[in-house]
Amino acid sequence: MTKQLVVLCLLLAGVLGYAQKMPVSYDFGEKFNDRHRYSNLLTIEEDGEGGYILVRGYFQGMILKPKGYLIERYNSDLELVSEYNYKLKGLDFVDGFLTNGQLNLLFLNYNYGTGQYEYWIHRTPIIDINFKPQKLLSISSEEVRNPVGKNYYNRNFSNGFSTAILFNQEKTGFIISTHHKKGKSNKHIIHMYDTALNKKFEHDFSYEIEEKNYAFENVAFSKDLETAYIVGKAYFKKKRFRVEERKFQYELVKVSKGGSQTQSFDDPGKYSESLFPIILNDRLVCTGFYADRKDNRYNGIAYFDVNPTTLTINTKKYNPFSQQFMEDKFGRDEDKVIKNLVFKGVEVTPQSEIFFNAEEYFVTNSIQATGAGQRVKVERYHHNDIVSAKLKTNGDLAWARNINKAEVTQGDGAYASYSSYSKDGKTYFFICTASENPQLINNERLIFKQGLSRNRNVFMISLDENGVMDYEKIIDNQEARLPLMVSKPLKDEEEDKMLFYAKRGNKKQLVKVNFK
Repeated sequence: MTKQLVVLCLLLAGVLGYAQKMPVSYDFGEKFNDRHRYSNLLTIEEDGEGGYILVRGYFQGMILKPKGYLIERYNSDLELVSEYNYKLKGLDFVDGFLTNGQLNLLFLNYNYGTGQYEYWIHRTPIIDINFKPQKLLSISSEEVRNPVGKNYYNRNFSNGFSTAILFNQEKTGFIISTHHKKGKSNKHIIHMYDTALNKKFEHDFSYEIEEKNYAFENVAFSKDLETAYIVGKAYFKKKRFRVEERKFQYELVKVSKGGSQTQSFDDPGKYSESLFPIILNDRLVCTGFYADRKDNRYNGIAYFDVNPTTLTINTKKYNPFSQQFMEDKFGRDEDKVIKNLVFKGVEVTPQSEIFFNAEEYFVTNSIQATGAGQRVKVERYHHNDIVSAKLKTNGDLAWARNINKAEVTQGDGAYASYSSYSKDGKTYFFICTASENPQLINNERLIFKQGLSRNRNVFMISLDENGVMDYEKIIDNQEARLPLMVSKPLKDEEEDKMLFYAKRGNKKQLVKVNFK
């Protein structure tokens, strides 16, 4: 009896001795049946009453085609309260947002009768769903293939019409950029709206595109939403380029009712990459990466303190990556071609320190044979390494870290990639992967190898105030039977929680992660 008590005490001590490293707890909602097997999560928002609103686009038919949109409402206990099927087809979904109890779905449509591209908002109260469409604007143009600019690196300006829609991080407003070219006519208009759908201004940007085409990527707005600060690539229109020349440069464009101004950032031997605008009270900062043209790869973190009125650069800093970071990121292969980094998140502390993270994202194409003897073009979307950095208040680099991972998908990218959350000076990353045993080398290089299992584990990676890395599997694949759409969470910073949607086949559920 005594021996049994000793063994029991030892086992209990072992259980109590185990401490979860990551400061989170999680709750699984009930699994619900879902008759729409094929769908994409489009947006997830709080409903203002403690619950949540989710919008999914669904597909049906022998050849899958979009047929409509499901609006799901859940309560605070993650229980499905109601579901509404908004049967609508023929429109291209752009984005969705919730404001003042109104759900807004933004679409782009081509009207063959008028020969125009039209932006429409379909709006409904969330309490009593009754969608009413409202046209925002229209642009005369011939129909083109893929008019919405989603490709980060090879925008096509020769189609005749291209457009881009950008929200700021807080989703208080958005811009619609429309570029239409026909013969000698070349028009580029920037339209600014708040999320109550009030048009703040419309600016003719055409005079700036005589020598350059603009592919906008990120935007920040002044508090009164009267000024937009847009960052993007300006592609030169020269017909011939020398091998060592770049075909583009990053520029900051300030737009308001009073007009526009532009500012470029490149210096000899320093070429800006993937910049992001941030408004810090009465300051404007652009930060991102820079490259050495001869190196043909990112070499560090760029920081520009810009006068928000004149766009004069007050301070510029180029923070090179350490040699260890470069080796962790690229290895020792000097000829390795850089894969572009796309911003995923930017956080600013009360002390004006900047945390940001980006992902190595690119698209590849291949020809694949079908069972019927046909050959089809297949696009694969690669979500690879994560780069995270912390900048001090003065723009100096505190640290930069790289997380090695490799993910590829042909369909819904919501299951790939990652999401991040910052709290108390630390940054946390969530990854949903079939990998079982990631490797942490020298406390700096964390490697996730893509596994073959159908089930997915949820790993949490942390970077502390000094950039020291750690990780933990927080949800095992035996517990999370449905894979999480980890790259499309709902963040609630007031209550320190995140909400994830999980789905496979005809089963779905919500998963809530709470920070302690």
